[in-house]
This record gives sequence, structure tokens and C-alpha cells, in this order.
Amino acid sequence: MASEDIKLTKLAKCAGCGAKVGAGVLAKLLSDIKVHHDDNLLVGFDKSDDASVYKISDDLAIVQTVDFFPPIADDPYLFGQIAATNALSDVYAMGGEPKLCLNIMAIPENMPMEAVHALLRGGYDKVYEAGALITGGHSIHDDEPKYGLAVTGFVHPDKMLTNSNARPGDVLLLTKPIGIGVLSTAAKADMLSKSGQELINRLMTTLNKAARDAMVKYNVHACTDVTGFGLIGHTYEMASGSDTEIILDVDSIDLIPEALELARMGMLPAGMYRNRNFAQAHVDAGDTELAKQDMLYDPQTAGGLLIAVAPEDADALFNELKNTVPSAQRIGTVSEYKGDKRIRLR
Repeated sequence: MASEDIKLTKLAKCAGCGAKVGAGVLAKLLSDIKVHHDDNLLVGFDKSDDASVYKISDDLAIVQTVDFFPPIADDPYLFGQIAATNALSDVYAMGGEPKLCLNIMAIPENMPMEAVHALLRGGYDKVYEAGALITGGHSIHDDEPKYGLAVTGFVHPDKMLTNSNARPGDVLLLTKPIGIGVLSTAAKADMLSKSGQELINRLMTTLNKAARDAMVKYNVHACTDVTGFGLIGHTYEMASGSDTEIILDVDSIDLIPEALELARMGMLPAGMYRNRNFAQAHVDAGDTELAKQDMLYDPQTAGGLLIAVAPEDADALFNELKNTVPSAQRIGTVSEYKGDKRIRLR
């Protein structure tokens, strides 16, 4: 079998971050596992954050994360790029800079070697674009291909960002449009337009490096990347962790038009339903159209950064992002929690 004949997405039951274990299930699995106390562990898995952070010195902390998933693209090189972009994103969300990466790969025994080589080359190229290095890794045989990275980055301990420090008055900015999961589902069903495929390929291979480099210049209080739990899932984690309420202006969110039309037709990934089950009890949807709600629960792969910035810096950061990210959006505000719902759609 030649590498050009391979259809990687046909070998996978789920695509990209749509394969993630649901946030609610994950919380239950981790609920009674205690993190050992260490004064230098600044962020552990008990924080529902994007990566762990460990303080090495007064000026240096390491950021560590791991992310891998089954194919979201048929082309092995493109799949490698997307998986690497997604894995690197967690370090950027913490305000860090990726430095060292390890490959994590599972491949069918009959997968052509040139396809495996292309997959790895895609990962290498994105890691090098990020200014980091791949120094090794681990691979196994599996009926379903999977690929990703373990990533180590650096951050100053005092400049580390988490998803749980948003403050009332903060402005929420987003750096990529929403709808990648819906379009990926349509692609698996051969219902995606050529322009739609080109769009998500471009979005999923755009590093969040430029967004990170811009936001660290300003008074940003919290950040997370929008991936498998969807915009509302990650926004809920931010609101809950910060003990705040978040108001989202739905009309200001860049919903990919083709994805919205497909959502209206019922073309929705399974991960959307898991995300809705996890977060909808904490959401006041108002009169928001159901298809638009579905889009806000749509699992993203290599999605953008969700940034909570102090109001006095919001305009400056927004203006800088407009020139550096795929889609700079000013999508909402943070307010004091008054009880009941954590997220309100307007």
C-alpha cells in the first residue's frame, strides 16, 4: 500500500481533540487522587489547567504538558503538523516558551514507512518553527494511528499564566474562529467544501506563538487554549477556577459560516454532546439559537487562546492581535459571581 493511498481519518473512530475524554468524566476519574505537596509545584493536575508548572529558581520554572490524538487529516505530514501545533499550544497558554519535545506515536504495523516518515517530519517542522527541539520519544504498534508530543517549556514564575485567575472587569479575547470540530466531522463524511478544508488546515497548523508573544506584553490575568472541551467548556473552567461569572457576546464570536450551516443541518461531532453534558447546567443560554449554542460546545483541535486581560490593556492587546493571529475577537467580559450560572450568553 502506497502512502498516497492511505486515508488516515478512516483508520480512526474519532478525529483530533474530539477523541478527548469528556471533562466531566475526567474530573470524576481524578477526584480522589491527591497531589503530593511541594512548595515548588506551582500548578498540578488538580487545577484543571493546561500544563504543570514547577519552579526551579526565582527566575525560572518549567512548564510540562503532553497531548496526542488519532488522525484529523488524511495526509500524514499535515497530521503531524496539526498534532504538534496542538501539543505546543498548552505551553503558550501558560505564557511559556516551548524548548524540548518528545514524540509519542502509535502506528499500525502495515502503515507504509514513507507515511510514518512524513508524519514525523510534520511534527519536526512545527516544533522547529516554534524554536524548540525534538530530542527523542516513544512509539508502539496499534491498529489506530496516534501522534503527539510531550513538551517542556520555560516561564518566569512570576509571569506564569493560569486559567483560574480571571478578575471582574477583565475583557475576554479569542484568537481563532470556532467551528473546527464541525468541519472536521463533515470532512470525514466527505461533505466539506474545498475552501472549508483549506481553512481548517490553515487554522490547525497556525501556532499560538504570535498570540502568546503579544499577550505577555500586557496585564493578562488568565489564559487557556480552546481545544477539546469547546469554547464554553474552557470558559466554564476559567469562570469556575476564578470564582467569577463570564458573559459571552455570541454575535462577537467568529463562528465559521460553513460550520454554522452544517451545525444547523445536524452535522455535529460526538465531542459536542459530551461538552454540552459537562457544562450546560452552568450556562444561561438566553435566546441564543440552538445551532450557535452547539458551535460553542464544538471541540476544537489546535484552537486559539482565550485571554482574560485587564480592561485598561484590552484595546492595545486587541489591536496588536488583529495583525498577528487568524481571528482577533473581543468576545465578552468577566464579572463577579452572583450565584447560579457561571456563563451567560448574550
